[in-house]
Amino acid sequence: MTKKANPSTDILAASRLTIDGVKGIVDIVEAMYYTITRFGGILGNSKQKRTTGITGMVFRIIRNVLGLVGVGIDALLGKLSLIINDKESSPGREAVLAALNGVLGDYLAKKKNPLAISMQLHIGGKKVNTESPEFLASLQKSNGKIVILVHGSCMNDIQWHRNNHDHGKALANDFGYLPIYLYYNTGLHISENGREFSNLLETIMGKLPQPTELIIIAHSMGGLIARSACYYGELSEYKWVIQLRKIIFLGTPHHGAPLEKSGNWIDNILEISPYSKPFSRLGKIRSAGITDMRYSNLLDEDWKRRDRFELTGDPRTPVPLPNHVQCYTIAATVGKDSSKLGDNIVGDGLVPLNSALGRHKKPEMNLLFPKNHQWIGRDMKHLDLLNHPVVYERIKKWVEA
Repeated sequence: MTKKANPSTDILAASRLTIDGVKGIVDIVEAMYYTITRFGGILGNSKQKRTTGITGMVFRIIRNVLGLVGVGIDALLGKLSLIINDKESSPGREAVLAALNGVLGDYLAKKKNPLAISMQLHIGGKKVNTESPEFLASLQKSNGKIVILVHGSCMNDIQWHRNNHDHGKALANDFGYLPIYLYYNTGLHISENGREFSNLLETIMGKLPQPTELIIIAHSMGGLIARSACYYGELSEYKWVIQLRKIIFLGTPHHGAPLEKSGNWIDNILEISPYSKPFSRLGKIRSAGITDMRYSNLLDEDWKRRDRFELTGDPRTPVPLPNHVQCYTIAATVGKDSSKLGDNIVGDGLVPLNSALGRHKKPEMNLLFPKNHQWIGRDMKHLDLLNHPVVYERIKKWVEA
């Protein structure tokens, strides 16, 4: 499963990102230099002003040189791109690209960097032209049985294939579903991806034969994208929402991920001292998609007009599961036996059980999955949900139901 890639475009985009990163480091070093030379107290506020005099001139020269180098590299590689042929990409390159978008995807999109991933549908690892005769023929052959697979943060569609197993291909073999894989920039806000996914589904579902049997299988962040898409689909009165029969969540952090909550605490602890404050800017380069997973924001109003790095409580608007859709959830835990530490904190290594099962102490936040729509996989890690045979047997049972 390969995709086309332009090496010169990759180098050009990477050079832009590197230069921006070096400029950011220069800013951090200058801020530290300014703070230390003022001999401030260990605790206290620092406005992080720029240095003046000879030191300030040095930093200005560094920035100007970096700017000129950036223009030079962009111009040079722009010409090179005209003579370098496209070559086949590799799963390794795609994995790096997906991880980069997960961490910096919002920045890449804002800067219109060529490395920014645009949302698209894939079949067999290749981008789908939703207007092509080949795609339309695939839809007709499916007899309306479609399964959409939505990957998690920092991942891509190829990574559904793990240890010689792919849930989508298995469902195609066992039940005749046409597996279609969503590929998207996981660094964007969840609500931005959710709305775009909803629009994309509305585009393709109108081309399907009737009746339609649409199923979504979503891993990790992908489950949040699916829930957000359902919300915006209902808001727009889209037809695809009515055609959706089931959603199966795999390790989805419905109520947030502890690692991002910890990261937010570290951001604010570093802000306490003027000596450590410049380093807090390093942590704050992480994407909107990652910070959204602190509490699992699904809607625009959960993050708009807010400082996403500020230490606050849960800002979310409650979003229940779509009531006309059969929703199932699978949680995993690395522990072989139930324990408060293993279940409530560690979970599958990224998502604790209560979050994956949609449980919340506030009634309005509790997702209320029926008991027979929940399943816990023990002695299992987050990525094991993609290929563990017991997990697929549970998926298969729910699809048959």
